[in-house]
Amino acid sequence: MAGFVNARRLADAQDAGKYLYASFRKQPTQTTGAGIWFDLSMSPGNPAPNYYIGPPGVFVPLKQSTDGGLRHGGNVNSLGSKKFLRKLLVQTSTATAAPLLLKLMDYVGFYGFIDESSTDKQFLDNTTPLPRHADGRGVKLMPVVVAGQTGGQTFTVNYTNQDGVAGRVTPSVTMSTQFVNGTILHSLQAGAAYANNGPFLPLQAGDTGVRSVESVTIGGVGDVGLFALVLVKPLASISLNEITAATETDYLTDMATMPEIEDDAYLNFLALPNGTLSGAPIIGIIETTWS
Repeated sequence: MAGFVNARRLADAQDAGKYLYASFRKQPTQTTGAGIWFDLSMSPGNPAPNYYIGPPGVFVPLKQSTDGGLRHGGNVNSLGSKKFLRKLLVQTSTATAAPLLLKLMDYVGFYGFIDESSTDKQFLDNTTPLPRHADGRGVKLMPVVVAGQTGGQTFTVNYTNQDGVAGRVTPSVTMSTQFVNGTILHSLQAGAAYANNGPFLPLQAGDTGVRSVESVTIGGVGDVGLFALVLVKPLASISLNEITAATETDYLTDMATMPEIEDDAYLNFLALPNGTLSGAPIIGIIETTWS
């Protein structure tokens, strides 16, 4: 049992108050597309939206203490403890929002305002190190639209992998024609004739994570628009299948493992909607516990 010797130790921790229930309510205003991944952190509600504001091309860390995100409790590592995700509960009352797949992620940080109009190699600044997951293992690259584009261009990313090997390059991927802010840049409708339709950029063969990004190159003639390149560590998934009942996952009893949440992590959701999320309340509860 992750973080606990047995179920009794988990029960003892909760009896001692070592847990937190926190509610959330996101209500997007963006008209999202069916089968196109969308970053809920950019939507209004609780927690407050994150718009990826920072100096262009400079890595900006994201932290609960400074940027908010889903509440999961204070820092516990200095106490000799570790924190874990115990439960997620999600519900919506809007038919166009269901079925809905949500990914809970640790948003480690981002490079802001990457210019889609420039076909020159855009070099990025890594003066500030990763605040968490410094070894890069399991850290993914997620490009998020922050100023609408036309789409259809290609791009590649030059990065350092989980083993500290620099000069790695992602396969070339195509930008979506979905221009709504919060859209995952290369995510397209299901069945579209494009490869690499997932929410994360594919990495060079053999790589499992990213420590830093050195540059981005836009192919073709360029485009209008801007995007942020976000480093994320996926933690858990939950599927909301209908509007008549909430969906709850207990990661101890249902999944037999509880994902670890690092101190000061900025947590939020990535969504794969069935239709538009505009005006759809997405409400729920996150429960965390620590050893």
